[in-house]
Amino acid sequence: YLKYLSMEDGMSKIMNSIDATTSMQKFITISLLIFTLGNPYAWAASLEELRASGTIGESATGYVIARDSSAQAQADSINTQRRVIYQQKAAAQGISADQVGKVYAQEIFNTVPAGTWIQINGQWTKK
Repeated sequence: YLKYLSMEDGMSKIMNSIDATTSMQKFITISLLIFTLGNPYAWAASLEELRASGTIGESATGYVIARDSSAQAQADSINTQRRVIYQQKAAAQGISADQVGKVYAQEIFNTVPAGTWIQINGQWTKK
C-alpha cells in the first residue's frame, strides 16, 4: 500500500508540474500574440518596411531616427549594428566613426527609394 501511495503521490506531482508548464506556455503564447497584434510595427520585418511606413527615417549622420515612438526599439537596434560597422571602418582608415557615418549617409541618401524620409540640417523631407 505504501509503494502504491508513493507512486500515486509521485504521479500527482508530475501531473501538477505538467499543468504548470502548460499554463506557462499558454501565458507566453497569449502574451506574445497580444504584443504582436497590439504593436503593428512589430510586424515590420525589415528596415525597408520601416522606411516605407514612414516610422523610421534616415539622418545625415548615417543613423536612423524613429519618426514614431513605437519604432524606437527597432531604430536603436539598427543604429547599434551600424555603429559597429562605422567603428570598424573608422579604425581601419584612421578616422572617426562620425566621419564614416556621414559618408555612409550620403550613400544611403543616394540609394534609398523615393518616398523615404530623410533628415538634412534637422529638417525632414521625403526623397
